[in-house]
Amino acid sequence: MATFPKPSEVTSQWAFDRYEAIRQTLPIAAFPKTSTWVSGLAALANDFDVFLLDAFGVLNVGQTAIKTAPEAVATLQAAGKKVMVLTNGASLPATEAQINLQNLGFKFALNDIVASRDALCQGFTKSFPGTSNTALWGVMARPDSQLLTLPIPSVALGNNRELFDKVSGFILLGASHWTQHQQRLLMQSLSQNPRPVWVGNPDLVAPREYDFSLEPGYFAHQLSSISGVTLHFFGKPFSNIYQLACADLNSISKQRILMVGDTLHTDILGGAAYGVKTALVTGHGLFATQDVAPYIKQSGIVPDYIMVSP
Repeated sequence: MATFPKPSEVTSQWAFDRYEAIRQTLPIAAFPKTSTWVSGLAALANDFDVFLLDAFGVLNVGQTAIKTAPEAVATLQAAGKKVMVLTNGASLPATEAQINLQNLGFKFALNDIVASRDALCQGFTKSFPGTSNTALWGVMARPDSQLLTLPIPSVALGNNRELFDKVSGFILLGASHWTQHQQRLLMQSLSQNPRPVWVGNPDLVAPREYDFSLEPGYFAHQLSSISGVTLHFFGKPFSNIYQLACADLNSISKQRILMVGDTLHTDILGGAAYGVKTALVTGHGLFATQDVAPYIKQSGIVPDYIMVSP
C-alpha cells in the first residue's frame, strides 16, 4: 500500500527506524570500536588529502548554508586539499548544483561535484551502450529536472495510468512533487507488469530548515515487495558513487580520504563500506539537536570522527 506519513511524524527517530528496517538491503562494512570527537574539518586537515562532503546537513540545510561551512571549505581548498561534494541530490544536473552552491558561498569546480544522478547516468551508459536502449522510461521528477540530459529516452510521470503502463522501466530522481496517487499508480502498474526501477537517490529523507522531506528511496522500498520488480540504487551508501568520485584518485590511499556526512546509514555506512575514513556531523541535518550516541550504539555504525559543525 502507498503510504505517506504526516510531516509531524517524520523525525530523526522515524527516519533511523526505517533505515534500520531496510538494513539488509544496504552494504556491509567494518567500523572502528569508538569515535574521536573533533572541533571541525580544520582539525583533520593534516590527516587527509581528500575530503568528500555531503551537501544537505554538512554544507547546507534546505536553502541555507551552514554558518561555518563556507569558510571551512575555503580553508581546506586554500591548503591544497581536494574537496569534493558527494550528494544524493538527483533532481538536477551537477551544473545546477554548482550554481546553487555558489549562491550559498561555496566555490566548487564542476568536476568536484559528484551526484547520484551522475552515477545513475553512468550506469545507463554502461548497461545500454550506444543506441541499444531506445525504450521509453518513466521518471519521478520535479518539473525542472532537465530530463533531456539523461542518456535514455524518458518522460516525466504524471497522473495518467496509461503512461505508467506504457514505459519500459522507471527512474526515481526527485520526490518533491510526487503524490500518494502517483505512488499508487506506480505500484499498481508494476504489480500487473513488473519492470526495472532505477533509483537515483537512495535517501529516505532529507533535512530542511524546519522539517524533513521524503526522498525517492522511501518510495522505492515500498516497491520491494512486488514480485518481479528489481531495484537498482545509485548513490550513497552504494559503491557506484564512491567509485565515480574516486576514479581519478588512484594515487591517493583510501586512508587519506575522508567522507563527511550527517547520516549513519548513507554517508558513514557508505564511506566505511568503500574503505575510506568517515566523520559524522551532528549539529545539523538528520541528528540536529539529538544525542547521537544511542543511534550509533543501536545501529553499530560507528564513524571514525564526530564533529558538531564542519
